[in-house]
Parts: sequence; C-alpha cells; structure tokens
Amino acid sequence: MLALVGSGEYLPPMELVVRELIRLLQAPVRVVCLPTAAGAEGAERIDYWSRLGVDHFTRLGVQKVDALPVVDRASANDPSLAAVIASANFVYLSGGKPDYLYKTLDGSLTWKAIQSVLENGGLLAGCSAGAMVLGEKFFGLPRWKPGFNFLPGVTIIPHFDEIPEYLLKPIRLVTGQGLILIGVDGNTALVQTEQQFQVLGKGGVTVWEKSGKNRYAHGARPQWG
Repeated sequence: MLALVGSGEYLPPMELVVRELIRLLQAPVRVVCLPTAAGAEGAERIDYWSRLGVDHFTRLGVQKVDALPVVDRASANDPSLAAVIASANFVYLSGGKPDYLYKTLDGSLTWKAIQSVLENGGLLAGCSAGAMVLGEKFFGLPRWKPGFNFLPGVTIIPHFDEIPEYLLKPIRLVTGQGLILIGVDGNTALVQTEQQFQVLGKGGVTVWEKSGKNRYAHGARPQWG
C-alpha cells in the first residue's frame, strides 16, 4: 500500500486522511517517521520534522511511533535503525530534497526494511519529495532522475495546486517523454491498495496523459494507461 501526499504532512488538515490510512492497517499500528529528505538541511530541521511526526501520530491515538535519524548513508545502513523500521507497518517519508532522499535510501538496509514492511502488508507514505521518488522518474536539475518505480511510466508532481498557470504548459511536456504526470494537490493523498487508487483529502489529483488531462476529487478512483 502506498500513499502519495502532495503536501501538509503531519499538519491538522491531513488528520482525516491519515485516520483513513490507519484504518487500512491491522492493529497494533506501528509508525516510523523518516526525516531523510531533510537530512542535508541541518539538525534543527531534522528535529523539527521528527517532533512534528511524533506529535501528529500521537494526537491520532497511535501508541507506537518512532522518528528515526536516518539522515545519511551511514545511518541508512545502521542495522539497529533498519530493524526498528522492519518492525513497523506504517512508514512515512516527509519532505525535503528528492535527489538526496533517493541517493540516501537506494540499496540501503533502510530501503530493504521498507520493502519488507510493504511485503508484509504495511503502508509506505511519502509527502512532497517522499512522493516524488516513488514514481519511475522525477525531475531534478539538470535532468530526469530514476525513482523507486512503484508506478512504472509515471512521474509525480506534489504541490500541484500551487503551480502557476504559466508553468503548466512546460510541465505538460513531460508526457512527451513517455511519462504520465500525476499531480497531487496539497492536503491530499493518492492512495494505492493492491491495484486500485483512490483520492483522499481536501484537494484533487490530476492525471495528465498524452490523450489529455483528468482531475479527480476526494473519493474518486483515478485510472490511467
């Protein structure tokens, strides 16, 4: 199970969405928050995302929630941290820099632990940068970068409702690269359970293919390809 979040991780507007995600899991819910995407931004930002995540899930009644300092390659390959992740059933990747996030996790013990969570029926949520790296590719200057390819042929654009109109046409050109663009608004998630998708949240999800563009609101089930 995946949740691609446009923005708003750990904030009150996302509480209803996260409650729905929690309902998808077998009890007891065990959450791990990873501030990895902000790992190059300094201790203050890492601590900010960590505290925000723990407070958010605690407020929602989750009794087991850890924010782990997986912030570089060394910590991503720390067996003790990977073991905690593997014991969870809900992993949350918060925002920051997608290129740094991908390079830090790719092939690491942390990533193997995340994969085991998914294989055991758990859920992986990624917000902003955390969502971008879950597609086949994401755009990071000066070129396209590989993602973890949970959604083959797809590139994920978070904060889609914040993008000015004049930038939409250049963004549209990505579909000329053979990619389907999925734009996720703030305070909104595109949730995958098995092979089905559903929009949850206050905004919408835009699916932009060569054949055209479709927008889906809360409760809708987008399809593409």
